[in-house]
Amino acid sequence: MSWFEAIVLGVVQGLTEFLPISSSAHILVLSQIFGWGDPGAAFTAVTQIGTEAAVIVYFRHDIARIIKAWARSLTNPALRSDHDAKLGWYVILGTLPIAILGLTFAEQIETVARNLWLTAAMLAGFGIVLGVCDALGRRTRTISSLGARDATLFGFAQALALIPGVSRSGATISMGLALGYTREAATRYAFLLAIPAVLASGLYEATKIGDDASPEWGPTIIATVIAFFVGYTVIAWLLRYLQTRSFLPFVVYRLGLAALIVVLLTTGVLVA
Repeated sequence: MSWFEAIVLGVVQGLTEFLPISSSAHILVLSQIFGWGDPGAAFTAVTQIGTEAAVIVYFRHDIARIIKAWARSLTNPALRSDHDAKLGWYVILGTLPIAILGLTFAEQIETVARNLWLTAAMLAGFGIVLGVCDALGRRTRTISSLGARDATLFGFAQALALIPGVSRSGATISMGLALGYTREAATRYAFLLAIPAVLASGLYEATKIGDDASPEWGPTIIATVIAFFVGYTVIAWLLRYLQTRSFLPFVVYRLGLAALIVVLLTTGVLVA
């Protein structure tokens, strides 16, 4: 892997992991356009953990509060009605669908699901879903109104992101908007819910590092550092942006990218 490739992939990972535009779609397309091969399990694992570290650092106070309340409620029944304690359980509950489905369909996710025709369809289809949910959602509920039913629905929405082109944040945010949550609340919870799933995925990929003949740690570390700082900036920007703006630009972008992929596939520039 060249240093240029590492820098580009680090920026792309940091930018697209949190915006509702699908990081996997961008990496698949860019890798083909530039003629790059599989960067390897070490690169995938470390950069994934790097971007999620940005979430942990940004939401560190919320995460510490939730973990503390959840842990204390295990031994103190009086604290089990505390919202933060319940939120800890809801994150666990919402993580189960992607964990179960990810393990069950691991082979299909790594093979047939990575077809670029399917990726283009998911970009367009879930772009429309995001636009409709954003336009028609009530956008009145906050995270404090989250319950077990909604946590489960958020979890199944997140699991859809196992298909490249869907977008983890896009699917989860769309579900939140459909359930009546505000844009900021849906986005915040989408980021919190992603923490155990992305860390688990990164650690799972890390078990494959031994399969790589010679992991290139220099470029991998550079890409991870870039992904962390770019990701942190994107999180802060997106939460500010959503206080006054809609998801429409992301919907338009997804539709445009889907159309571009179809054109490139049709002309033979990309191979499905």
